[in-house]
Amino acid sequence: MGTTTGSAAPDAAGARSGPGHPGPAGAPPAGKGAGPGGRGGRPRMGVQNLAGWLFSTPFLVLFAVFMAFPIAATLLMSFTDFGLRNVTNPLDANFIGFDNYTQLFGDEKFLKSLFNTAYFVVVGVPLTIVLGLVVAVLLNNGIDRARTFFRVGFYAPVVTSIVAVAVVWRFVLDPSDGLIAGLASEVGLTSPDFLGSEKLAMPSLIVMAVWRNLGTVMVLFIAGLQAIPTEVREAARLDGAGLWGEFRRITVPLLRPTLLYATVITTIGYLNVFEEPFVMTQGGPSDSTLTVSLNMYREGFNFFHMGYASAMAYVLFVVIMGVTVLQLRLLKDNTS
Repeated sequence: MGTTTGSAAPDAAGARSGPGHPGPAGAPPAGKGAGPGGRGGRPRMGVQNLAGWLFSTPFLVLFAVFMAFPIAATLLMSFTDFGLRNVTNPLDANFIGFDNYTQLFGDEKFLKSLFNTAYFVVVGVPLTIVLGLVVAVLLNNGIDRARTFFRVGFYAPVVTSIVAVAVVWRFVLDPSDGLIAGLASEVGLTSPDFLGSEKLAMPSLIVMAVWRNLGTVMVLFIAGLQAIPTEVREAARLDGAGLWGEFRRITVPLLRPTLLYATVITTIGYLNVFEEPFVMTQGGPSDSTLTVSLNMYREGFNFFHMGYASAMAYVLFVVIMGVTVLQLRLLKDNTS
Protein backbone atom coordinates (compact mmCIF):
# COMPACT_ATOMS: atom_id res chain seq x y z
CA MET A 1 0.00 0.00 0.00
CA GLY A 2 2.73 2.49 0.94
CA THR A 3 4.76 1.66 -2.16
CA THR A 4 1.81 2.08 -4.52
CA THR A 5 0.82 5.46 -3.08
CA GLY A 6 4.38 6.85 -3.25
CA SER A 7 4.81 5.94 -6.92
CA ALA A 8 1.42 7.27 -7.94
CA ALA A 9 2.00 10.77 -6.50
CA PRO A 10 4.79 11.74 -8.89
CA ASP A 11 2.83 10.31 -11.83
CA ALA A 12 -0.19 12.40 -10.93
CA ALA A 13 1.90 15.50 -10.52
CA GLY A 14 3.55 14.88 -13.89
CA ALA A 15 0.16 14.33 -15.53
CA ARG A 16 -1.06 17.71 -14.26
CA SER A 17 2.06 19.58 -15.44
CA GLY A 18 1.01 19.94 -19.03
CA PRO A 19 0.02 23.00 -21.00
CA GLY A 20 -2.11 25.28 -18.89
CA HIS A 21 -1.10 23.62 -15.61
CA PRO A 22 1.69 24.70 -13.31
CA GLY A 23 4.61 22.36 -12.95
CA PRO A 24 5.94 20.85 -9.75
CA ALA A 25 6.47 22.99 -6.69
CA GLY A 26 9.38 25.40 -7.13
CA ALA A 27 9.34 25.28 -10.97
CA PRO A 28 8.54 28.55 -12.82
CA PRO A 29 5.30 28.68 -14.80
CA ALA A 30 5.51 27.95 -18.48
CA GLY A 31 6.35 31.02 -20.58
CA LYS A 32 7.65 32.99 -17.57
CA GLY A 33 11.22 31.80 -17.39
CA ALA A 34 14.37 33.85 -17.32
CA GLY A 35 14.38 34.33 -21.08
CA PRO A 36 14.69 37.68 -22.83
CA GLY A 37 10.90 38.20 -22.88
CA GLY A 38 10.29 37.13 -19.30
CA ARG A 39 10.73 38.92 -16.03
CA GLY A 40 14.29 37.72 -15.78
CA GLY A 41 15.23 39.71 -18.92
CA ARG A 42 14.20 43.11 -17.55
CA PRO A 43 17.06 43.65 -15.12
CA ARG A 44 19.54 42.63 -17.81
CA MET A 45 17.97 45.04 -20.30
CA GLY A 46 18.19 47.78 -17.69
CA VAL A 47 21.88 47.07 -17.19
CA GLN A 48 22.46 47.25 -20.95
CA ASN A 49 20.67 50.59 -21.19
CA LEU A 50 22.66 51.93 -18.26
CA ALA A 51 25.91 50.77 -19.87
CA GLY A 52 24.92 52.46 -23.13
CA TRP A 53 24.24 55.76 -21.37
CA LEU A 54 27.51 55.52 -19.46
CA PHE A 55 29.51 54.96 -22.68
CA SER A 56 27.74 57.85 -24.44
CA THR A 57 28.06 60.25 -21.49
CA PRO A 58 31.44 61.74 -22.58
CA PHE A 59 30.05 62.59 -26.01
CA LEU A 60 26.81 63.98 -24.55
CA VAL A 61 28.75 66.18 -22.14
CA LEU A 62 31.02 67.49 -24.90
CA PHE A 63 28.05 68.06 -27.21
CA ALA A 64 26.12 69.92 -24.52
CA VAL A 65 29.08 72.13 -23.54
CA PHE A 66 30.52 72.90 -26.96
CA MET A 67 27.45 72.64 -29.24
CA ALA A 68 24.03 72.73 -27.61
CA PHE A 69 24.79 75.42 -25.01
CA PRO A 70 26.53 77.81 -27.46
CA ILE A 71 23.69 77.40 -29.98
CA ALA A 72 21.05 78.18 -27.36
CA ALA A 73 23.12 81.05 -25.95
CA THR A 74 23.59 82.54 -29.42
CA LEU A 75 19.86 82.40 -30.08
CA LEU A 76 19.14 84.23 -26.82
CA MET A 77 21.97 86.68 -27.51
CA SER A 78 20.44 87.64 -30.87
CA PHE A 79 17.53 89.24 -28.98
CA THR A 80 19.82 91.41 -26.83
CA ASP A 81 22.29 94.25 -27.26
CA PHE A 82 25.14 92.06 -26.01
CA GLY A 83 28.46 93.80 -26.51
CA LEU A 84 31.94 94.12 -25.12
CA ARG A 85 30.68 95.62 -21.85
CA ASN A 86 28.65 92.45 -21.17
CA VAL A 87 31.51 89.96 -21.49
CA THR A 88 32.26 89.95 -17.77
CA ASN A 89 28.58 90.01 -16.77
CA PRO A 90 26.35 88.60 -19.53
CA LEU A 91 23.18 89.07 -17.49
CA ASP A 92 23.51 92.85 -17.82
CA ALA A 93 22.65 92.69 -21.53
CA ASN A 94 19.34 94.37 -22.40
CA PHE A 95 16.56 92.45 -24.13
CA ILE A 96 15.64 94.35 -27.31
CA GLY A 97 13.39 91.80 -29.06
CA PHE A 98 13.62 91.70 -32.86
CA ASP A 99 15.49 95.00 -33.20
CA ASN A 100 18.68 93.28 -34.39
CA TYR A 101 16.76 91.43 -37.10
CA THR A 102 14.90 94.49 -38.32
CA GLN A 103 18.15 96.48 -38.33
CA LEU A 104 19.81 93.82 -40.49
CA PHE A 105 17.51 94.33 -43.45
CA GLY A 106 18.15 98.06 -43.37
CA ASP A 107 21.92 97.58 -43.23
CA GLU A 108 23.40 98.18 -46.68
CA LYS A 109 26.60 96.34 -45.80
CA PHE A 110 24.68 93.23 -44.74
CA LEU A 111 22.52 93.32 -47.87
CA LYS A 112 25.65 93.63 -50.00
CA SER A 113 27.27 90.70 -48.20
CA LEU A 114 24.09 88.70 -48.76
CA PHE A 115 24.20 89.53 -52.48
CA ASN A 116 27.90 88.63 -52.69
CA THR A 117 27.24 85.28 -51.00
CA ALA A 118 24.36 84.54 -53.38
CA TYR A 119 26.60 85.43 -56.34
CA PHE A 120 29.31 83.13 -55.02
CA VAL A 121 26.83 80.24 -54.66
CA VAL A 122 24.93 80.70 -57.93
CA VAL A 123 28.13 80.75 -60.00
CA GLY A 124 30.37 78.50 -57.92
CA VAL A 125 28.10 75.54 -57.22
CA PRO A 126 27.20 74.70 -60.86
CA LEU A 127 30.84 75.08 -61.91
CA THR A 128 32.01 72.77 -59.13
CA ILE A 129 29.35 70.13 -59.83
CA VAL A 130 29.79 70.12 -63.62
CA LEU A 131 33.59 70.08 -63.56
CA GLY A 132 33.61 67.46 -60.80
CA LEU A 133 31.34 65.22 -62.85
CA VAL A 134 33.44 65.64 -66.00
CA VAL A 135 36.67 64.85 -64.16
CA ALA A 136 35.06 61.85 -62.43
CA VAL A 137 33.84 60.40 -65.74
CA LEU A 138 37.26 60.87 -67.33
CA LEU A 139 39.07 59.25 -64.41
CA ASN A 140 36.57 56.40 -64.23
CA ASN A 141 36.41 55.57 -67.94
CA GLY A 142 38.60 57.73 -70.15
CA ILE A 143 42.00 57.60 -68.45
CA ASP A 144 43.71 54.23 -68.06
CA ARG A 145 47.29 55.20 -67.19
CA ALA A 146 48.31 57.00 -63.98
CA ARG A 147 44.69 57.07 -62.84
CA THR A 148 45.66 57.07 -59.16
CA PHE A 149 48.12 59.92 -59.74
CA PHE A 150 45.42 62.11 -61.25
CA ARG A 151 42.94 61.28 -58.50
CA VAL A 152 45.43 62.24 -55.81
CA GLY A 153 46.35 65.38 -57.72
CA PHE A 154 42.77 66.58 -58.01
CA TYR A 155 42.05 65.78 -54.37
CA ALA A 156 45.23 67.34 -52.94
CA PRO A 157 43.80 70.92 -52.72
CA VAL A 158 41.01 69.65 -50.45
CA VAL A 159 43.47 68.69 -47.72
CA THR A 160 45.84 71.60 -48.31
CA SER A 161 45.94 74.45 -45.81
CA ILE A 162 44.14 77.60 -46.89
CA VAL A 163 47.27 79.59 -46.03
CA ALA A 164 49.34 77.57 -48.49
CA VAL A 165 46.59 77.88 -51.09
CA ALA A 166 46.44 81.63 -50.57
CA VAL A 167 50.20 81.98 -51.08
CA VAL A 168 50.02 80.02 -54.34
CA TRP A 169 47.02 81.93 -55.70
CA ARG A 170 48.42 85.30 -54.75
CA PHE A 171 51.53 84.43 -56.74
CA VAL A 172 49.41 83.30 -59.68
CA LEU A 173 47.18 86.41 -59.64
CA ASP A 174 49.77 89.05 -58.75
CA PRO A 175 49.49 91.78 -61.42
CA SER A 176 53.21 92.56 -61.51
CA ASP A 177 55.22 89.42 -60.73
CA GLY A 178 52.56 86.70 -60.90
CA LEU A 179 52.42 83.67 -63.15
CA ILE A 180 49.59 85.07 -65.29
CA ALA A 181 51.36 88.44 -65.54
CA GLY A 182 54.50 86.69 -66.75
CA LEU A 183 52.61 84.71 -69.38
CA ALA A 184 50.75 87.84 -70.52
CA SER A 185 53.97 89.83 -70.86
CA GLU A 186 55.38 87.14 -73.16
CA VAL A 187 52.68 87.93 -75.71
CA GLY A 188 52.72 91.69 -75.16
CA LEU A 189 49.67 91.94 -72.89
CA THR A 190 49.16 93.45 -69.45
CA SER A 191 47.72 91.33 -66.66
CA PRO A 192 44.76 92.87 -64.81
CA ASP A 193 44.77 93.26 -61.03
CA PHE A 194 42.47 90.33 -60.30
CA LEU A 195 42.21 90.78 -56.52
CA GLY A 196 42.26 94.59 -56.66
CA SER A 197 39.41 94.97 -59.13
CA GLU A 198 35.78 95.15 -57.95
CA LYS A 199 34.66 93.27 -61.07
CA LEU A 200 37.34 90.56 -61.01
CA ALA A 201 37.88 89.93 -57.31
CA MET A 202 34.81 87.77 -56.71
CA PRO A 203 35.22 85.72 -59.94
CA SER A 204 38.84 85.12 -58.91
CA LEU A 205 37.72 83.81 -55.52
CA ILE A 206 35.13 81.58 -57.21
CA VAL A 207 37.81 80.05 -59.44
CA MET A 208 39.94 79.43 -56.38
CA ALA A 209 37.03 77.84 -54.47
CA VAL A 210 36.11 75.60 -57.40
CA TRP A 211 39.73 74.46 -57.65
CA ARG A 212 39.81 73.70 -53.90
CA ASN A 213 36.49 71.82 -53.75
CA LEU A 214 36.64 69.99 -57.07
CA GLY A 215 38.32 66.98 -55.45
CA THR A 216 35.50 66.35 -52.97
CA VAL A 217 32.83 66.33 -55.66
CA MET A 218 35.05 64.20 -57.91
CA VAL A 219 35.42 61.51 -55.23
CA LEU A 220 31.65 61.42 -54.65
CA PHE A 221 30.92 61.04 -58.36
CA ILE A 222 33.58 58.35 -58.82
CA ALA A 223 31.93 56.36 -56.03
CA GLY A 224 28.55 56.81 -57.70
CA LEU A 225 29.88 55.80 -61.12
CA GLN A 226 31.45 52.65 -59.74
CA ALA A 227 28.11 51.70 -58.18
CA ILE A 228 26.36 51.66 -61.58
CA PRO A 229 26.01 48.00 -62.73
CA THR A 230 28.11 47.19 -65.78
CA GLU A 231 25.19 45.14 -67.17
CA VAL A 232 23.18 48.33 -67.59
CA ARG A 233 25.95 49.98 -69.59
CA GLU A 234 26.45 46.90 -71.74
CA ALA A 235 22.73 46.68 -72.46
CA ALA A 236 22.68 50.32 -73.54
CA ARG A 237 25.62 49.75 -75.88
CA LEU A 238 23.95 46.71 -77.38
CA ASP A 239 20.87 48.85 -78.04
CA GLY A 240 23.04 51.24 -80.03
CA ALA A 241 23.49 54.03 -77.48
CA GLY A 242 26.60 56.12 -78.11
CA LEU A 243 28.80 57.72 -75.48
CA TRP A 244 26.59 60.80 -75.17
CA GLY A 245 23.40 58.73 -75.15
CA GLU A 246 24.80 56.43 -72.48
CA PHE A 247 25.87 59.40 -70.38
CA ARG A 248 22.55 61.23 -70.72
CA ARG A 249 20.17 58.27 -70.43
CA ILE A 250 22.09 55.92 -68.12
CA THR A 251 24.82 57.69 -66.17
CA VAL A 252 23.07 60.91 -65.17
CA PRO A 253 19.74 59.32 -64.06
CA LEU A 254 21.53 56.71 -61.95
CA LEU A 255 23.79 59.39 -60.46
CA ARG A 256 20.93 61.58 -59.24
CA PRO A 257 21.19 60.49 -55.58
CA THR A 258 24.91 61.31 -55.67
CA LEU A 259 24.16 64.54 -57.53
CA LEU A 260 21.66 65.50 -54.82
CA TYR A 261 24.15 64.90 -52.02
CA ALA A 262 27.02 66.66 -53.78
CA THR A 263 24.85 69.68 -54.62
CA VAL A 264 23.52 70.04 -51.09
CA ILE A 265 26.86 69.82 -49.29
CA THR A 266 28.57 72.08 -51.84
CA THR A 267 25.82 74.69 -51.53
CA ILE A 268 25.98 74.63 -47.73
CA GLY A 269 29.75 75.04 -47.84
CA TYR A 270 29.58 77.94 -50.30
CA LEU A 271 26.87 79.72 -48.31
CA ASN A 272 29.28 79.63 -45.36
CA VAL A 273 32.23 80.87 -47.44
CA PHE A 274 34.69 82.63 -45.16
CA GLU A 275 38.28 81.49 -45.65
CA GLU A 276 38.75 82.60 -49.25
CA PRO A 277 37.78 86.28 -48.80
CA PHE A 278 39.26 86.45 -45.30
CA VAL A 279 42.70 85.31 -46.44
CA MET A 280 42.83 86.68 -49.98
CA THR A 281 40.98 90.02 -50.01
CA GLN A 282 39.73 90.76 -46.47
CA GLY A 283 36.37 91.54 -48.08
CA GLY A 284 37.71 94.19 -50.47
CA PRO A 285 38.00 96.03 -52.66
CA SER A 286 35.05 98.21 -51.57
CA ASP A 287 33.31 95.22 -49.93
CA SER A 288 32.99 93.49 -53.32
CA THR A 289 34.03 90.18 -51.74
CA LEU A 290 32.41 90.71 -48.34
CA THR A 291 30.33 87.61 -47.52
CA VAL A 292 27.82 87.04 -44.74
CA SER A 293 30.23 84.90 -42.72
CA LEU A 294 33.02 87.46 -43.03
CA ASN A 295 30.63 90.28 -42.14
CA MET A 296 29.45 88.27 -39.13
CA TYR A 297 33.06 87.78 -38.02
CA ARG A 298 33.75 91.50 -38.27
CA GLU A 299 30.67 92.50 -36.31
CA GLY A 300 31.30 89.95 -33.60
CA PHE A 301 35.07 89.98 -33.15
CA ASN A 302 36.21 93.33 -34.56
CA PHE A 303 33.40 95.60 -33.35
CA PHE A 304 32.14 93.30 -30.54
CA HIS A 305 28.49 93.63 -31.57
CA MET A 306 27.78 90.10 -30.38
CA GLY A 307 23.99 90.36 -30.38
CA TYR A 308 23.94 91.81 -33.90
CA ALA A 309 26.36 89.16 -35.16
CA SER A 310 24.22 86.43 -33.57
CA ALA A 311 21.16 87.69 -35.40
CA MET A 312 23.17 87.65 -38.62
CA ALA A 313 24.16 84.03 -37.93
CA TYR A 314 20.56 82.94 -37.52
CA VAL A 315 19.47 84.72 -40.69
CA LEU A 316 22.18 82.78 -42.52
CA PHE A 317 20.98 79.60 -40.83
CA VAL A 318 17.42 80.17 -42.07
CA VAL A 319 18.71 80.84 -45.59
CA ILE A 320 20.73 77.62 -45.56
CA MET A 321 17.75 75.62 -44.30
CA GLY A 322 15.46 77.11 -46.93
CA VAL A 323 17.86 76.49 -49.82
CA THR A 324 18.55 72.94 -48.64
CA VAL A 325 14.85 72.06 -48.35
CA LEU A 326 14.23 73.53 -51.81
CA GLN A 327 17.04 71.48 -53.33
CA LEU A 328 15.85 68.29 -51.65
CA ARG A 329 12.33 68.77 -52.95
CA LEU A 330 13.35 69.65 -56.49
CA LEU A 331 15.86 66.82 -56.90
CA LYS A 332 13.60 64.35 -55.10
CA ASP A 333 10.80 65.07 -57.57
CA ASN A 334 13.22 64.43 -60.41
CA THR A 335 14.29 61.09 -58.99
CA SER A 336 10.74 59.82 -58.34
